[in-house]
Amino acid sequence: MEHIRTPKVENVRLVDRVSPKKAALGTLYLTATHVIFVENSPDTRKETWILHSQISTIEKQATTATGCPLLIRCKNFQIIQLIIPQERDCHDVYISLIRLARPVKYEELYCFSFNPMLDKEEREQGWVLIDLSEEYKRMGLPNHYWQLSDVNRDYRVCDSYPTELYVPKSATAHIIVGSSKFRSRRRFPVLSYYYKDNHLNAMANRAAGKGYENEDNYSNIKFQFIGIENIHVMRNSLQKMLEVCELKSPSMSDFLWGLENSGWLRHIKAIMDAGIFIAKAVSEEGASVLVHCSDGWDRTAQVCSVASLLLDPHYRTLKGFMVLIEKDWISFGHKFNHRYGNLDGDPKEISPVIDQFIECVWQLMEQFPCAFEFNERFLIHIQHHIYSCQFGNFLCNSQKERRELKIQERTYSLWAHLWKNRADYLNPLFRADHSQTQGTLHLPTTPCNFMYKFWSGMYNRFEKGMQPRQSVTDYLMAVKEETQQLEEELEALEERLEKIQNVQLNCTKVKSKQSEPSKHSGFSTSDNSIANTPQDYSGNMKSFPSRSPSQGDEDSALILTQDNLKSSDPDLSANSDQESGVEDLSCRSPSGGEHAPSEDSGKDRDSDEAVFLTA
Repeated sequence: MEHIRTPKVENVRLVDRVSPKKAALGTLYLTATHVIFVENSPDTRKETWILHSQISTIEKQATTATGCPLLIRCKNFQIIQLIIPQERDCHDVYISLIRLARPVKYEELYCFSFNPMLDKEEREQGWVLIDLSEEYKRMGLPNHYWQLSDVNRDYRVCDSYPTELYVPKSATAHIIVGSSKFRSRRRFPVLSYYYKDNHLNAMANRAAGKGYENEDNYSNIKFQFIGIENIHVMRNSLQKMLEVCELKSPSMSDFLWGLENSGWLRHIKAIMDAGIFIAKAVSEEGASVLVHCSDGWDRTAQVCSVASLLLDPHYRTLKGFMVLIEKDWISFGHKFNHRYGNLDGDPKEISPVIDQFIECVWQLMEQFPCAFEFNERFLIHIQHHIYSCQFGNFLCNSQKERRELKIQERTYSLWAHLWKNRADYLNPLFRADHSQTQGTLHLPTTPCNFMYKFWSGMYNRFEKGMQPRQSVTDYLMAVKEETQQLEEELEALEERLEKIQNVQLNCTKVKSKQSEPSKHSGFSTSDNSIANTPQDYSGNMKSFPSRSPSQGDEDSALILTQDNLKSSDPDLSANSDQESGVEDLSCRSPSGGEHAPSEDSGKDRDSDEAVFLTA
């Protein structure tokens, strides 16, 4: 709170970027964790919440006759334009946000003050939901070829690797230590994924010596370069693509030219091509693959993850995808702090590495709509929380740093949050028995059959007028939920009908028994029991609900908008927040942020990458 110069500014206008003439008048609040804009309209009291850690850049523009504009760009691709009446207030808000969005220590991040009202046991259970030891057992490890090594116990060989690693049985501790000495940050080759479906010894390895391996040191090897650019090129490419997204009324030619000029989709294709190459080598050729780049925590993670998704249907499920990110990104030392600006640091280290992987997954989902258990919203929420610092999963640069900071004891796990709300993330087209959900995904080789698309659902999701507010997936989910409700109602009615029919049958039997003595005594009676129908028991039918085919047709029509779609993360709609309110202006819950992407400069640390195939 000591960094907030002014906690409240009135008569602030929130400008609609698509329709600049439209502006909402309200009050701006600065808290220790959020920027909050509350509209003055008494009917709706609409609120817009922005986490400090999501703020990428803040631009104070030239003062005009209507006030002083302040432009806030967020890491989740939301853009907020405020017009503050007084220049002094605008300056105070600007200076406050500059500091709040760039914390200097981990304890200032939102996750250390975030409290979802769970007890200690629930928090601990959330962290054990994803168990990597169980994942390696699922792969069939250990076996005759691979063993669990404790050579990195206490991180004594490589501080950016986890303590438990699978290595070939023939690799002794002496060999591993020797191999680590001539590799970047001592990141020696270890197992990432074991493809047990092949009777051959097929596996995907990861390694990270700078430069590339000398073919003379290996026998029976095929060497393949993959053209994935370095982190600086990727950062600049994203910036150019976002500039295209910010165009207010672009022509089709301007938009397409800008998208092509950014090179973003070409970079996505390069990563996909590398993953496809690895998957084919493993599944079709039965080859062992060594994935190798400059350091092993960026492009190696990207291509290993894409290849695993293509090879293994388990990673295309909700929990399996969480396991994949935990294994290839979090445990193997992807530098979340440096790449996504959790703390104030070198802007040249920032790069959208995992964003590109998440988009690769979306591109696959577009090509194989029945193959993935999760939907687009699942990917968007993960991307949001990589930057939000609301949960502890994506903090720090290594397992060692997270243990030293006691992340699991002091923060909550995103995986538990997503799993609890998994109904929001299910793909209505997914079927476990579908051909796309079985075995390896085979992508078409001809360009006309596989087209890379612009992901408007990610990059333009906050622009109200630029895309339909309801996706096909959301509509199908709504239809599925409505169908399920009707089926449950039908089942309840059938049960009640069965009970009524049983009552009718019992009454019929009683009447039949009562009529038997009259037959023996020679009296003639008519068999009235035959005429008994459910209508005869009008007393039992009074509470029986009925629904005519035409009743409620208008009420049951599916009319959905983005605002009323069910979501477990109100932060993502930028209109509300589940955990705090405007009244909570004195809470001490610091947050984090990052620098704006800078121009490419300095030494290129990520310039080479390679893939090895060995028999």
